[in-house]
Amino acid sequence: MIRSKIKEYGADFSLFLVALAWGGTFFIVQDAVSKTPVYIFLFWRFFLSALLMGIISYKKILKIDLKTLKAGSLLGVFMFVGFAFQTFGLTLTLSSTVAFLTGLNVIIVPFLLYIIFKKTASVYSIFGAVIASGGLYFLTSGGKLGFGAGETYALICAFAFALHIVFTDKFSKKHDVFLLVMIQLFVVAFFSFFFSLIFDKGIMPTNIDTTFIEALVATVLFATVFAFVVQTAMQRYTTPAKTAIIFTLEPVSAGVFGYFFAGELLNFAQLGGAFLILFGMLSAELGTYFRNKRQQEFKC
Repeated sequence: MIRSKIKEYGADFSLFLVALAWGGTFFIVQDAVSKTPVYIFLFWRFFLSALLMGIISYKKILKIDLKTLKAGSLLGVFMFVGFAFQTFGLTLTLSSTVAFLTGLNVIIVPFLLYIIFKKTASVYSIFGAVIASGGLYFLTSGGKLGFGAGETYALICAFAFALHIVFTDKFSKKHDVFLLVMIQLFVVAFFSFFFSLIFDKGIMPTNIDTTFIEALVATVLFATVFAFVVQTAMQRYTTPAKTAIIFTLEPVSAGVFGYFFAGELLNFAQLGGAFLILFGMLSAELGTYFRNKRQQEFKC
């Protein structure tokens, strides 16, 4: 029991580092895509990440079977749909609105778990998800939210990322972590290549400068290879609902990094939103911990 809890808390902390990696590279990517078309940037990010994963996993590549290929491909489709619709949303509405709606996956995950796998999330996880999503709203949109085509695309993005979390929980327990990540990164790279040809008329960036290179290095090493390997590996030891709650820390860390490195300031409502996210995460963690402790005492 103690060993399993240590693994669970270690997994939660590792997923916290993933949220930091995503949030810490947000302002870097924002600078890069202001000069480079989004699909071109996504192609190079995921293509180089997939190649790196291929190098890391070269001894395992010959062991790929059809089931692993299908699982990794499905995760890759969910990942690409998330990024693609998020990008479309950003072209039609405020980035803060897209960020809030994307973060609604924290609410969607528990319901998808029940609908698809008939798994009921703990009441503490659901409560924490509701509180965290409310905090995400104040952090990213400051109380201003409309609903049009851009918001619809962002909501589809949230469902895609929620599906990615839910199915990562399922597949990570059955397949090799490195092969799963490598396959899905190649799938995202393939679709990014296809869409860059359609919308961006090519795959070569028009301006390869230090901003583009630094963004690629940061996203390939930390926000992609490190992040998705850790997510896939660590979700074996924690729950999808808790994973979604922990990932709401991404906009919090983005705000912190933006404040120190990009001169962005958080207003009172945004600071309150960050506090609610932390409160929601702690509610899920501590509530689940004390519930399990009571169950153990009852059995004894």
